[in-house]
Amino acid sequence: MMEGCEWDDETGDVNGYDQHGYDGEDFIVLDTKTWTWVAAQQQAVVIKQEWDKDKARIEDLKNYLTNECPDWLKKFVNYGRSSLMRTDLPTVSLLQKTPSSRVTCHATGFYPNRAMMFWRKDGEELHEDVDNGEILPNHDGSFQISADLQLPSDDWGKYDCVFQLSGVKEDIVTKLDKREIKTNYVNPMNTVIPIIAIIAALVLLGLAVIGYKKYRGRKCKRHKLCSFWCFTFLNVIL
Repeated sequence: MMEGCEWDDETGDVNGYDQHGYDGEDFIVLDTKTWTWVAAQQQAVVIKQEWDKDKARIEDLKNYLTNECPDWLKKFVNYGRSSLMRTDLPTVSLLQKTPSSRVTCHATGFYPNRAMMFWRKDGEELHEDVDNGEILPNHDGSFQISADLQLPSDDWGKYDCVFQLSGVKEDIVTKLDKREIKTNYVNPMNTVIPIIAIIAALVLLGLAVIGYKKYRGRKCKRHKLCSFWCFTFLNVIL
């Protein structure tokens, strides 16, 4: 059984329906223009005749389908209008793990989830060397999506990432630009060189200390009177 109504908020037209089925097929249907029952199967003819006689029931259905149901429908639409009409644009970023890995175009924070993202070359959508991800939810109720592009060997200026959101006329287009790519990649040489410099400094410091000890030791031996006190003093301070 299906019973309800449809309301066109532009024209104000209301269409109610009351349908009954049996074994997966229509059985008997209410004609809301004549307010009589229509038998969809031969077995429903007897039921149609009985229900057509029940004028009180037909009047109740007429009142519900033309008045009560549309009123409730309008209230629910108004309650949900803020969510139904909500449109949030995303933040779009270009991401890359390493200089040789794929470039990811990532959009997050958009609403609703009716959106598309794709890569273009010279204004034409790319279908090769791309990996389009699914729309995923964020913890705040918004959504995110990403699309990966294999690093192009030709001019990067020919490529751009396009984000389209339902209800928004203008697309968000992001040009493929090395200067705009965000990454957490750190060149190993940037960490190796400082470590080598620190080790070299420690080695030089150690050699300087050893040389200084030998120098003071030799100087102290030249003065026999202070030999004992000289070495004792050196051991204390060094």
